[in-house]
Amino acid sequence: MTVSVEIAGGGSISIDPPVTGQDLLQKCGAGLDRKIVAWHVNRYLRSLDWTITEDSLVDFVDTSSFEGMSVYRGTLAFVLSLACRGALGDGLSVRHSISDGYYCELQSGPATPEQTRLVKEAAEYIVRRDLPIKRAVFSIDSAERILLQQNEPDTANLLKFSGVDFVTLYHCDGVYGFFYGPLAPSTGYLSSWDLVPFREGMVLRFPTVAYPLDLPPFTPAEKLADVFSEYGDWLQILGVKTMENLHSQVIEGKGKELVLISEALHSQKLNSMSERIAAGHKTRLVCISGPSGSGKTTTADRLLIHLRAMGVNPVTVSLDDYFLDREKTPRDSSGNYDFESIDALDLDLVNDQLEALLDGGEVTLPRFNFLTGKREEGPRVKMGSDDVLIIEGIHGLNKKITRSIPDDIRFSIYISPLTGISLDRHNRTSTTDNRLLRRLVRDRRHRGKSASTTLAQWPSVIRGAHKYIFPYQEHADEMFNSALVYELSVLKGYAEPLLRTVREDLPEFGEAQRLLNILKFIPYIPADYVPNDSILREFIGGGCFE
Repeated sequence: MTVSVEIAGGGSISIDPPVTGQDLLQKCGAGLDRKIVAWHVNRYLRSLDWTITEDSLVDFVDTSSFEGMSVYRGTLAFVLSLACRGALGDGLSVRHSISDGYYCELQSGPATPEQTRLVKEAAEYIVRRDLPIKRAVFSIDSAERILLQQNEPDTANLLKFSGVDFVTLYHCDGVYGFFYGPLAPSTGYLSSWDLVPFREGMVLRFPTVAYPLDLPPFTPAEKLADVFSEYGDWLQILGVKTMENLHSQVIEGKGKELVLISEALHSQKLNSMSERIAAGHKTRLVCISGPSGSGKTTTADRLLIHLRAMGVNPVTVSLDDYFLDREKTPRDSSGNYDFESIDALDLDLVNDQLEALLDGGEVTLPRFNFLTGKREEGPRVKMGSDDVLIIEGIHGLNKKITRSIPDDIRFSIYISPLTGISLDRHNRTSTTDNRLLRRLVRDRRHRGKSASTTLAQWPSVIRGAHKYIFPYQEHADEMFNSALVYELSVLKGYAEPLLRTVREDLPEFGEAQRLLNILKFIPYIPADYVPNDSILREFIGGGCFE
């Protein structure tokens, strides 16, 4: 008996079951195409060793896609953990992203350049051997036992708290690893990567969707690294380093305390930035920038309150209100509206009104209606001679926005939720996913967008951030990490129902399932605990600045 396999974009084929993705690639003549790292089976992302026994719709996933790159990075993290074990007898901790790579540390402490060299050589040897990476399914108690034997209690406890039964583990060279997404079939798939020393650890470099065939340039982001270091201190204060720690605190009834301390740390940072601005007597313009979902609007509003408490009178302006009418918006190479482009803003109007305000003139601010796609008339505003103007938007640090404003009166802030808490030592929660979950919830509440629409637009948002926002981040006078250690636990209650509305027949279904798979490992914290001036309220609603 044969089964019919329909290949997306490539017709159908009859084949005797059982059949894996690798079998099908051989049958189609693709052989061992190492750019293909996984496949969709009936729209679910699966490892290439996944077996089908009935008629199915399949689609191969390569490293030019976000999903494929996620598989590649997970496989690379597994190989690096094997190399740390083999070369140093030590564990690996994947901490956060930096300069299109992962900043990693050793479990025992700082890594020297010599240790980094030894780990890199060990990883290169593992890749050259092209070792198979096998998938195995265990009951939750068996998986916990295996992980505890490997000295990975954080992952074992995470599985216990999440109650996921059965558990998929990956096995290579005598070691098991847990990952919340599929891995490549063997270590030989890792054709492009590097490992370089950085501060007290190492940076694992890999291709990106923007650089699918090679490594992107490595530019050490020192200011960004300082922010992550500060966030690490915050996590130390909160007693939370991995999601397992967060589960423990929630179970112990410390969820509300965690929320309040996290908010207090935000307030301290905002107060520190306000003191810097108030002390700079020439400062007349504060520019706030950051990628979509950073919390720029609430940060501007809270900064205004802190500055007023210091005797400074600020006026806030949102660059989102300067969008061109929808039909005048530039389009990208695919013919879609490019809302991330700086040319989607009326730059002449922005500069004219900023210059007029700083010169003491009165202007009528615009208000952009996201439902109609039209710019409307807003309030009339005038500044005093000592007042401070705060502008916020994704392009806030771009000189095209403030081309007529002298540098010596400008103070710039870069903001992003630079996520520092990981699921476990090998599985990080990414800043990009954090921002996407925030935007999913906000887009539904404020702009009436479905989850599938937001997910479909997200690749364009990411490309825009790399082109228009990230290049300016190291030029900021201050960096503010808007991440809250508890926020994924609150967003979970809003995002899960939205993600479940994405239909199986939509291209965004796979991405929705990936996010749902992450959320199931995160504990729930009720939104009632969140203060009404929190940055998180910008996305979930109920804020005092609305």
